[in-house]
Amino acid sequence: MSKFNLLTRLRRRTYEGGLAYKRDTRTELFLLAISNLVGEATFYELAQDRDNRYAALVRAATLADPEWTARLLAWLRGSANLRSAALVGAAEFAKARLDNGLPGQSRQVLDSVLRRADEPGELLGYWTARYGRTIPKPVKRGIADAARRLYDERSALKWDSAGRDYRFADVLELTHPAPLDERQGLLFRRLIDERHGRAGEPDGLPVLQARQALTALPVETRRARLAADPAQAVADLREAGMTWEALAGWLQGPLDPAAWSAVIPSMGYMALLRNLRNFDQAGISDRDAAGIGAKLADPAQVARSKQLPLRFLSAYRAAGERCSGVLDTALGHSLAAVPRLSGRTLVLIDTSYSMTDSFSRDGTLKRWDAAVVFGLALAARAARPTVVSYSSESQEFAVRPDEPVLRGVRRWQEEGYFLGQGTDTVGALERHYRGHDRVVLLTDEQHGQGDVNSAVPARVPLYTWNLAGYATGHTPVSQPNRHTFGGLSDRSFDLLTLVERGERGDWPF
Repeated sequence: MSKFNLLTRLRRRTYEGGLAYKRDTRTELFLLAISNLVGEATFYELAQDRDNRYAALVRAATLADPEWTARLLAWLRGSANLRSAALVGAAEFAKARLDNGLPGQSRQVLDSVLRRADEPGELLGYWTARYGRTIPKPVKRGIADAARRLYDERSALKWDSAGRDYRFADVLELTHPAPLDERQGLLFRRLIDERHGRAGEPDGLPVLQARQALTALPVETRRARLAADPAQAVADLREAGMTWEALAGWLQGPLDPAAWSAVIPSMGYMALLRNLRNFDQAGISDRDAAGIGAKLADPAQVARSKQLPLRFLSAYRAAGERCSGVLDTALGHSLAAVPRLSGRTLVLIDTSYSMTDSFSRDGTLKRWDAAVVFGLALAARAARPTVVSYSSESQEFAVRPDEPVLRGVRRWQEEGYFLGQGTDTVGALERHYRGHDRVVLLTDEQHGQGDVNSAVPARVPLYTWNLAGYATGHTPVSQPNRHTFGGLSDRSFDLLTLVERGERGDWPF
């Protein structure tokens, strides 16, 4: 009888009333972590409730399996590139260890998630807001390790500002990192002196000296300086650690073609992608535009950038049709990471109202946008795909061989495949499953009725990508051929083939 009592305890209901299954702590944490925008509400769950559930799950997992939790947090900040989830998780990891008198690991975990120079201050801000201004030694040491690794002249110019709750100098004075070398020691002293209003000349700090020289130029002469000698302007901005954001402040106005031309050579792939609309509005030269297009469409650059197909949709929506050719090409190169799928693949894409929650932090992309791009990317690599949009009803989407993914997304929208309404996952499976070799579901798992698990034969692999991270799911995680993943990262496409190669149960870290 105990077996059946356990099954009863594991069965739950979704927010819409459909049959659901309680997840184990590690699975629930993993799915929530990779789908959670900290501080953001979702269709069914308030922001504070969601954040509290995440913190509680991290603490529980830390006590049950600290090594696994440490690997998860490092992976979240690294491959998954989820800053907030990683930083909050590391703080809660340390808190759980400290509260339970457990030595070690906290310092190393904190250091492992701090990858950008503004993050030591962000983590301090989270800790003091949640737990007060007393900072335990392991937390101080982990943050100090990161500060030594991340603080240099360029990062100080880019990330340190009066608008931060915790400036670089505050981090230094609270955690006392030992400098790596003489030059970093000079920087640390200058940052602290500057914070207290006693900074002198930046002797021994060439990047700060170059920036100071540019700042000393009269504002009214700066644009002419960039236009007079374009090659020298490129060198000057690079030596002074001038980003495109800082350049707008230095010019005290928008960037014109000469300014963009001077800073574009220093811009990374993501910055170029984000600024396509700005380039177009400024009217940059054909030469600069050609250089940007060549870099964005370069297969090696695409691979190195690790941009998801979703990023190219976001860029297209900002930039419009003029950039569609380059972005279609770039997205096509990004599909090299997507596995080829033999046989017949059914891809079901949830486009119900609850999938309109934000997927990107800036709110420009919704969960159903992410699901459509991911689904069409899979279909582009599948031998015999069937793609279906579903909510309370469902419609099969006509897949066109060799159609660029972005063009397919445009057609999806123009032809009305974003359906809205409720979520009848079981009905969609019953209508469209016809002996496929595998089923892929892109959803928040909040179906309204029936049992999703029973709607697909037990012998057929059913892969669910959960884009919301709610506490319960529509299939049991311990049953063969039932696999649930969460969020979308550069590893998401790999997971499907890992499972099909018999590596089921492996985490992506």
